[in-house]
Amino acid sequence: MDELSVDTGRGGLLYGLLRRVIDVHPGEVAALLWAWLYFFAVLSAYYVIRPIRDEIGVAGGIENLPWLFTGTLLGMSLANPPFAVLVARFSPVRFISITYRFFIFNLLVFLVLLQTTSGATSLWSGRVFYVWCAVFNLFIVSVFWAFMADVFSNQQGRRLFGFIAAGGTLGGILGSTLTSALVRHTGRSVLMLVSMLLLEVAVFGVRRLARLAKGLRERRSAPQQAKDKHSGDPAGMAEERAIGGGVLSGFSHAVKSPYLLNISVYMLLYTILSTFLYFQQAAIVSHTFADRASRTAFFADLDLTVNILTLAIQLGFTGRILKKLGVAMTLTLLPALSAAGFFLLGMAPVLWIFVLVQVSRRAVNFAVTRPTREVLFTVLPREDKYKAKSFLDTFVYRVGDQLGAWSSALMISLGLGVAGIGIAAVPISLVWLLNGLWLGRRQEKLATAAAKQTILADSVVT
Repeated sequence: MDELSVDTGRGGLLYGLLRRVIDVHPGEVAALLWAWLYFFAVLSAYYVIRPIRDEIGVAGGIENLPWLFTGTLLGMSLANPPFAVLVARFSPVRFISITYRFFIFNLLVFLVLLQTTSGATSLWSGRVFYVWCAVFNLFIVSVFWAFMADVFSNQQGRRLFGFIAAGGTLGGILGSTLTSALVRHTGRSVLMLVSMLLLEVAVFGVRRLARLAKGLRERRSAPQQAKDKHSGDPAGMAEERAIGGGVLSGFSHAVKSPYLLNISVYMLLYTILSTFLYFQQAAIVSHTFADRASRTAFFADLDLTVNILTLAIQLGFTGRILKKLGVAMTLTLLPALSAAGFFLLGMAPVLWIFVLVQVSRRAVNFAVTRPTREVLFTVLPREDKYKAKSFLDTFVYRVGDQLGAWSSALMISLGLGVAGIGIAAVPISLVWLLNGLWLGRRQEKLATAAAKQTILADSVVT
């Protein structure tokens, strides 16, 4: 009896409990739980070392942070070609394992450097670690969602991605809690070892999930199944071959495809507006709180509120929202919320409005928009799921950071202030809304076309 069939027997109780929260089918329970554990481990690993990175950034001088952001963009540019080579030469489970274990080795090197160096060497080691953390974060999350888009179909993604994302939210909470509780007693070296262990747990989850993938890929065409059978390949083994393609195909496909190009625009506008809000946050909080301890407590309370609200939405509402509204309307929720929020900040740039906008915006993004955005990739060829997606999630994301930061700095230098930035962000939010509407409708057309093609192929083989 395989793991999929166990879900309806020995896992019947667990299936019944999950059904109370999400629309999961019996044969999906094992894969869903391994995906959940995988994301839990990935974000736990990151959030354990994130405070170490932030402390190093402050210790290196706040005035140097913009240069570290620029270094991060450069790091993304350098990391994408080697990753594309791995994607071309190895099966997904192998190149994901190689990528994560490469990061484990990096952490070991940084652990030694940060513990044994001092002076200028320690300072520059810390700066490199800061940049590395930003690259590490975007890559491990991007690879995770690429694998999810490959394992689960379009319809499964709509139902399950919200619950899977909740695993990451809990992982982030655990990682932050571990660091907060242990750093004073164990130091950062032990925490880096904990992060390495969690990454190895993620590799284990990838391998277990890969065994279940062939039973979940509802999009495989009948001709491909017949081809596998004729060639003597075991069921599903063809899908574990190397994906192939060129090293720069992620970039070239992202530029040439109107669909991928519009996903790039969606991400750029999100990151630009997020940076606008970050600058508004700095201005409002600095004027509201007089001391560093009060500001730190405020940010901690803000993060806790966001995480609790995000988790509640992910566990109970994300799948239902996607099912009821569809991809197109769901993708417009965050742009519409942003337009209203920035307008309110433009009219009354006070703390309680900022808190309302920031908490609601971040929670909706993590709980609803991000899982829905990952559904966009379920209708793409496998090469684009890994290469083009990685390029968008890493390089394009950081370009948006740069554009938002420099645009905000320019507006501040022109004397616009918090209110001016808020009003300037409203038309950008409306453009983002139209972009999301087009993307969602296009995704639904591609999904419908793929379903019809599969039905037609099945009828031909039959």
